[in-house]
Amino acid sequence: MMRVALGIGCRAGRPADAIEAAIRAALARLPGASFAAVGVVATLDAKAREPGLVECCARHGWPLAAFSRDEIAAHLARLAQLARLGRDASLAARAPPCAAARARFGVDGVCEPCALLAAPNGALIVRKLALDGVTAALAGPL
Repeated sequence: MMRVALGIGCRAGRPADAIEAAIRAALARLPGASFAAVGVVATLDAKAREPGLVECCARHGWPLAAFSRDEIAAHLARLAQLARLGRDASLAARAPPCAAARARFGVDGVCEPCALLAAPNGALIVRKLALDGVTAALAGPL
């Protein structure tokens, strides 16, 4: 089974069960994947203390990686540069910029770039899924 990085974004106050439901939905898009495939959960540092996210990770024993706005912006800039040079197709698979993330945090997305940052040698394998105030994306392999 391939191990994956799970990128998560969420509105404030989302409960662990809502986060888990979005994770389950994202994993369902990857044939044969289960909670056991998740090697790390990644999010924006401003979301890393969300009680629902912390509880969900604790339930499953998943480490939680947090990335800063600067790390996300630099990563997206690198992807854009590679795409301009014709050396990376992963940018084409990326969801359009998220207006809410841009307005609130100054970044064009959370779940997809965080998943990719947590799987530095991987690729985006499940695009952004939004469910009940939670976004999830998968990158891998780890």
